Amino acid sequence: MEDIFYFIEGTKDFFVQNGAWGLFILSFLEASFFPVPPDAVLLPLSIFSPDKAIYYAAITSLASTFGGVFGYFIGAKAGRPILYRFIKQNNFHKIEDMFARYGGWAVAIAGFTPIPYKVFTIASGVFHMKFVTFFIAAFLSRSARFFIEGVVIYSMGEKALIYINELLGPGSFALVAVCAVIYFIVKKLNRNN
Repeated sequence: MEDIFYFIEGTKDFFVQNGAWGLFILSFLEASFFPVPPDAVLLPLSIFSPDKAIYYAAITSLASTFGGVFGYFIGAKAGRPILYRFIKQNNFHKIEDMFARYGGWAVAIAGFTPIPYKVFTIASGVFHMKFVTFFIAAFLSRSARFFIEGVVIYSMGEKALIYINELLGPGSFALVAVCAVIYFIVKKLNRNN
């Protein structure tokens, strides 16, 4: 476990030293196969230069969306063996059914929360989610996540890290749960009318 933290810390330092290009490359790679989240570089770069926080959020959002597209095509072309590394084979068909019913929402939730996003980009390709649905869910969820970080840092500077850790860590799951409850209530009300 210590080796993993050492790898992540060393990798993060490399990407931070390369500024906007490092952020772009990491954001692209993480969305398709790399284990280090782009927040590990977005946050320090934004804290060092709060006036560029929204610029860095835009870079992260675009690169992560296009990296997700790359993950989608990995899944479409060669994904089942890769996906079997993340998912037990006996659960594969259950997950396929869930993707058929809730695919866009699954991608959006993974894109906004700390859930490993790359698993969902690859799964989207494996399960042949409509590309347009995938792209919209990926773009909106990743943009929401990274622009929230950028705007909060732009507004608050270093103090923002406390709120970001709460909002986009465990708090993101609470936000998703509230949105899901509202969605199902509205759906039920529309059915009754």
